Amino acid sequence: MGDKLTHIDTDGRARMVDVSGKPATKRVAMAEGRVLMSARALELARSKGGKGDVRATAEIAGVMAAKRTSDLIPMCHPLALSNVKVRVDELDDGSGIGVVAEVGTTGPTGVEMEALTAVSVACLTIYDMLKAVDRTMQIEGVKLLSKSGGASGDFVAGA
Repeated sequence: MGDKLTHIDTDGRARMVDVSGKPATKRVAMAEGRVLMSARALELARSKGGKGDVRATAEIAGVMAAKRTSDLIPMCHPLALSNVKVRVDELDDGSGIGVVAEVGTTGPTGVEMEALTAVSVACLTIYDMLKAVDRTMQIEGVKLLSKSGGASGDFVAGA
C-alpha cells in the first residue's frame, strides 16, 4: 500500500487520477456485505411477499449501481464493465441476507469501487423492500474481499 492519497494533488485539492498512461489490463474485484434482520423480515424475503422478489430486485439493483458508480463517487472513472455478478443469499445462521458482488473490466484502473457500490446498493434495496416489517435492520460488513490486476498487484482480505 502507498503512503499518500492519490486523489489529492500537491496543493491539497481533490483530483481525478490521470490513468491515460496506464496500460489496459484485466481487473476483477469482489466485495461483500450483509443485512441483519428479524425472523419475520427474513421470512417475508424468502416468500417473495410484499413488494415482490427481494433477492432478484436486490441483485438487479446491485448490477445497475455498479454501472453507475462514476455518477455517485466523484473521483471514479466511468468504466466499460465486462462483467457484473451480484449474488444475494440467506446467511447460514439465519440472521439475515448476504450480498456478494464480482465486477470485471479490461482497462487502466480497477473496479473495487464498482464492487463495493454494487454491494451497498443491493443491501440498501433489501432494507427498502423490508423496512415496513423491520426498521431495526442493520447493514454491516461491507468490504472488499479481493482485487486483481494493475500495478499495485493483487489483494485478498485477511491474507
